[in-house]
Amino acid sequence: MSRQMIFNQRVSHRVVPLVVGSLFAYGTFIHKKSIANDSGGKSWTKSPQLITQQRAPPDIVSTTAADPASAPALANDLKDDDVPLFDADPDGGAWASLSARLSGARTTLSAINWSQVGDNITDLILPSWAPDLPGYFTKLQRELEMAPGSLADEIWQEAQDPLLNPEIARLARVRISKELCSEEKLFQQRRKKYTTKALAKYLKIPEDDVEPEDVPTIAMCGSGGGLRALVAGTSSYLSAQEAGLYDVVTYTAGVSGSCWLQALYYSTIGKQDYSNLLQHLKRRIGTHIAYPPAALGLLTAAPTNKFLLSGIVEKVKGDPTAEFGLVDVYGVLLAARLFVPRGELGVDSRNLKVSNQQEYLKDGAHPMPIYSAVRHEISIEAKQSDLEKNQQAVSQQNKKKAKPDSWFQWFESTPYELWSEEIEAGIPSWSVGRQFHNGIGSVRDNGYSVPELRIPFMLGIWGSAFCATLSHYYREIRPVVKSLVGFGGIDDLLEESNDRLVKVHPIEPAAIPNYVLGLENQLPLTAAKSIFTSDHLELADAGMSNNLPIYPLLRPGRDVDILIAFDASADIKDENWLSVADGYARQRGIKGWPLGAGFPKKNTSYAAAAREIDVAEAASPQQAAGKIADARDSRRASATKISKGTEKQADENQSTTEHSELSYCNVWVGTTLERSVSSEPPPSKLLNDLSQEWELMDPNAGIAVIYFPFLPNPEVEGVDPATSEFMSTWNFIYTSEDIDKVVALARANFRAGEEQVKRTVRAVYERKKGKRLEREKEARMRKWRRHLEESGDHFR
Repeated sequence: MSRQMIFNQRVSHRVVPLVVGSLFAYGTFIHKKSIANDSGGKSWTKSPQLITQQRAPPDIVSTTAADPASAPALANDLKDDDVPLFDADPDGGAWASLSARLSGARTTLSAINWSQVGDNITDLILPSWAPDLPGYFTKLQRELEMAPGSLADEIWQEAQDPLLNPEIARLARVRISKELCSEEKLFQQRRKKYTTKALAKYLKIPEDDVEPEDVPTIAMCGSGGGLRALVAGTSSYLSAQEAGLYDVVTYTAGVSGSCWLQALYYSTIGKQDYSNLLQHLKRRIGTHIAYPPAALGLLTAAPTNKFLLSGIVEKVKGDPTAEFGLVDVYGVLLAARLFVPRGELGVDSRNLKVSNQQEYLKDGAHPMPIYSAVRHEISIEAKQSDLEKNQQAVSQQNKKKAKPDSWFQWFESTPYELWSEEIEAGIPSWSVGRQFHNGIGSVRDNGYSVPELRIPFMLGIWGSAFCATLSHYYREIRPVVKSLVGFGGIDDLLEESNDRLVKVHPIEPAAIPNYVLGLENQLPLTAAKSIFTSDHLELADAGMSNNLPIYPLLRPGRDVDILIAFDASADIKDENWLSVADGYARQRGIKGWPLGAGFPKKNTSYAAAAREIDVAEAASPQQAAGKIADARDSRRASATKISKGTEKQADENQSTTEHSELSYCNVWVGTTLERSVSSEPPPSKLLNDLSQEWELMDPNAGIAVIYFPFLPNPEVEGVDPATSEFMSTWNFIYTSEDIDKVVALARANFRAGEEQVKRTVRAVYERKKGKRLEREKEARMRKWRRHLEESGDHFR
């Protein structure tokens, strides 16, 4: 593809989606208005011209047994199979809503006389394929008709076939426990056999000399950052794979683009080889995900239409109360670009379910992937008085009450389970998408449940950074605002309003059915009360909370010894994502985390960092989250004042300039000892000097963190993640040349720290080996003393 074609595509993808999106919304509005007029304003989702039989969606019933043998056989004349395109759902069901929007878009686009649009306007705004849009939408509408023999009807029939979707015949229960699920524990045992052999090869130690107990549990994680994180992470993981390091890893974890990376690796596309994945990306991400001819072409032509539309039909037909929104569309577009191989005939539906990734883990041959998302708990509305609600105001007292009650709940998804630490409950991954009542998964009136929610929707959730709060949005543009003459006052005003901006989401996150309904008396008291009153859980990009997936890797039972983080975040120096985990580790009593790791903030001393850590200690996750946010806001405000010269720096706030810049590879080690005095600095140690390796071998040493920030490297000239335009988080077009540049930079950075990583792994291995030998020695001494006590000392 030529540079001119790429430029035209980038221009058109910025303008056309706005035009088409506006037409889509306008068409929906016109359709709603006309139907309301025809029906007396009762329900705009009905279309008298298309309804052949008025029937509400089939009831969903809860059951305590879903034995496949007792379930009725599937028939061709199921009652809900002949539901037409527009259901006559008096409550405005999900299928009706989707159908109306699609029809509205087609009607609006068809009403435009494209030949009458001025040539100049056409040349400037509308490309040559714009007049084809009505045809695409007409074809798409026909495919989604529920008439017998239609594509949607075929999809829905197969969705109810337990031979094609075995999970629909399985009974799902909510598992309430802090413990790892039994499947993950079994995986750990199997993976240890592989990592033991891999460690011997990596460190060049005779395999017979390596005891499995001495092998460090290594976790590797990637950051958020869209396609930049996807491409850079793929290259970093490939470098680790080629060095033999990746084979020693037990867990991988991702946020946003790194979640896409994991999903592709555990598919028939990636083939569990990052070099294959890089080649796939070169073939597929040179076209924007929202480029209409490419996207609509895949959605309306076999076999990709069925591959991509199956999840839509299953979601909106299987859950009448579901919302099909912008994040869902985004996820489908991502899947069309990332999960369709070159040639398009090679699409494989097995790649569309997270639970199917168990196949790659069954013998422990690969690390276990962990995907992350967050739910934003905002409970200030519940604290407002009636007067405040009427005045649309919130008292200062209620603001203070609400602050600690606004926080992000983390949800982790693995091939085995969707689970949340905040509520200490999870469900099997194959049951995500079905409704739950009192801890039991629901089934339809035919005896089966709905299939597992497909990966396209999860791709949207994992990477939905655009669902961020207004505070996050302003953070993106703040440098530009501050650089404008006369806008300093606006910046101050917005910063002062941060506690309100952080609670507003301009774009609604996607949602999955809430699996904890009815379990209020069985879950921890710290669980948010609002979670028991919502039919759905709204989940979004975990990067809103922390752009590195550290929290799931610190979960008790995973016992991570070494955490390797590849950070391709856009705000890599301004937002110290490693340090955000400090308060988390303190509040949950996690020993060994290296407090104070990461890029130090300017004008922030060790004493100030210690105070921030102390204030994060709280009695509940809600209080911890609120206090951490307050501490970070206070620190940011202090730094702003100092930069403006409004106050002098005190002696205790002297800048730690000795560690103000990090290298390509940085190592910290925590301690398992408790701090005795709160005012002393955090006991983490930056070990960039090879002579400090003995720190890693200290018996009281804790978790070792190896941090690779995605920094510019003189070995790769002209490439800077902070200034290279194509590396923007919001760029969705990477040419082969762009990918080569990112790959070169990531490889150069890994090479710079490759030896340091190996020495760190060896040191931790030696430490664990030494502690084991010491335990065995003590056990022998105890045994000998007991023997002497029982038989007497014959030498006396």
